[in-house]
Amino acid sequence: MIISVDTGGTFTDFVYLESGKMKALKVPSTPEDPSNAVLAGINNITKESSYIFHGSTVAVNALLEGKGSKTALITNSGFEDLIEIGRQTRDRLYDLYYRRPKIPIPSELRFGITGRIDSRGNEIEPIDVNEISDTIDKIEKLGINSAAVILLFSFLNSTHERFIGKLLEEKGINTSLSCDVLPEFREYERTSTTFVNAYVSPVMKQYISKIKEFYLVKNLSIMQSNGGRLKAESASEFPVRTILSGPAGGVVGAFELSRAAGYEKIITFDMGGTSTDVALLNGEIPFRTETKISSFVVKTPVIDIHTLGAGGGSIAKIDKGGALKVGPESAGADPGPVCYGKGSDLTVTDANLFLGRLPSDNLLDGKFQLHRERVKKPMIELAEEAGLKPFDIAEGICEVANVSMERAIRKISVERGYDPSEFALVTFGGAGAMHSVFLAKQLNIPKIIIPDNPGVLSAFGMLVSDNIRDYSLTVMLQNDTSFEDIKKLFLSLEKEAEEDFSSDLSSKSKTVIERFLDVRYKGQSYELVVPFTEDFRSRFHKEHNKMYGYCNEDKSIEIVNIRVRAKSITEKPEIVPYKIKETSISENAYLGTTKTIFGGEPYSTKLFSRKYLRYGNRVAGPAIVLEYSSTTVIPPFAKMEVDQYGNMVITLRNDDL
Repeated sequence: MIISVDTGGTFTDFVYLESGKMKALKVPSTPEDPSNAVLAGINNITKESSYIFHGSTVAVNALLEGKGSKTALITNSGFEDLIEIGRQTRDRLYDLYYRRPKIPIPSELRFGITGRIDSRGNEIEPIDVNEISDTIDKIEKLGINSAAVILLFSFLNSTHERFIGKLLEEKGINTSLSCDVLPEFREYERTSTTFVNAYVSPVMKQYISKIKEFYLVKNLSIMQSNGGRLKAESASEFPVRTILSGPAGGVVGAFELSRAAGYEKIITFDMGGTSTDVALLNGEIPFRTETKISSFVVKTPVIDIHTLGAGGGSIAKIDKGGALKVGPESAGADPGPVCYGKGSDLTVTDANLFLGRLPSDNLLDGKFQLHRERVKKPMIELAEEAGLKPFDIAEGICEVANVSMERAIRKISVERGYDPSEFALVTFGGAGAMHSVFLAKQLNIPKIIIPDNPGVLSAFGMLVSDNIRDYSLTVMLQNDTSFEDIKKLFLSLEKEAEEDFSSDLSSKSKTVIERFLDVRYKGQSYELVVPFTEDFRSRFHKEHNKMYGYCNEDKSIEIVNIRVRAKSITEKPEIVPYKIKETSISENAYLGTTKTIFGGEPYSTKLFSRKYLRYGNRVAGPAIVLEYSSTTVIPPFAKMEVDQYGNMVITLRNDDL
């Protein structure tokens, strides 16, 4: 059996194939040890050995919560403080009370050594073996079990780094070398990324080891931030590649389903219990080569996703100025929203329940009860504090959350030169379908696509993702370098990819090689990534014009890095369209009516079970569609029709329905 698992802040989601049919399971997450929820879910699904595809939050949580391993940093003498100095850019430039986050590596854990490689890769000063041995002895005495080694120009000549790495590993110290983690120039980014890898690696190794020891786990792959899967052994060595694995799965799943249904231009909207992730796909999955997690720059390929701290579990409160604030603090899985039975802080989920938009007895097919009566008293108290009526404050909570999410979508669309009205909004995550129509109305997005089982789409994305490996190398080439000369430089990276895949994967897998260049105008500080084709120069000018509003085709360019992406194309479940269109809705689909608040007014709202809705069925708002993993709210100003792939397609309502 094949099972994909996505660990979220509130629920852990499972998608699996059983007798050719795709099924889903959600279990409450266990933040104190995420593996407990993972293993409990697997045990619930099957008693046979299984292939597991897993999107893990272990690495990012260890980094955000400061719970990584005690880590030493070994670098060239004089560069010990580079990781703290960073770049000249400042977060929150105009915040007079801003306090820079402390990095989890005090000065006593940073070690400078002699020895130097120059900018051409030549050794100009050998390393001192005795000094290295003394440094490793100090590291051992401090009880450090992980080390990051970052030496100048090791991406050109890794001899010194590998020598130090060998000595560290002989002492049983977990080691991350920058020449393996990020063989590119820019010392700060290389230092930061390699340190993060070393910091979270022991935690990730322990987590993966626990899951692999479970008797039902036959083979384990981990989702990467770039949207591809990676063998567990490689993920243990390079956990920095998995930092944003969960959100990546959702984008891949949305891309595959949307493409099958004929939608090339989509905006993905993934609203879970803790956070919301949005991405814009203009016919392909977008990537960037750098992201920032907490105070660390992480320079690895990631899907271009914008994340904000607004989800179903986001806490609502009145601030000192009397304004209503929602998030970024979250109630998480434990204690959770007030309606879960243990929490005391009102959340977006509580507001939806209070407004009647979230029925109390249908979550997870009735297996997870919500307590509406517990929400009433704190909602009245919050309303009194704000000087509003209870229903008004509840709608206000939802609207404040919506404004944050609307701003995020504008950031990835309008601010980058895209018109949201030309895209469909693909909605998923447990809470997304309760908010997406309101966002679409504000952004003038014509269609909202709700896939089947949207609450587990990220897990589905892991099921349909390919095996992907990314490789890069700094080359620093000038404008007059020929296409053929550049092409030859890719051979070493392609050979490395071939060796990795031959040891990792079945020879039956089809492998696709993609080549990219990091290009900039001479004198610029940063680059744009363009595909390596014979017309890459003109493509760079077009991309620069699109991104910055101008280009200069007469100016010389520089090629800074070359990149190879190797994909092993996996077999995917076939997405089969329905053939028979049904206009009449089955009696089994109708579950009755409920009172729901929209715009301060009560509406009699029909309830439907998605399980019985078929291709061609049409529903006019106000209506609520219930299913195992999510609840879809269709406001009075909207209508819905089920398409031939089982997606619910929602549009703004007119008089024809």
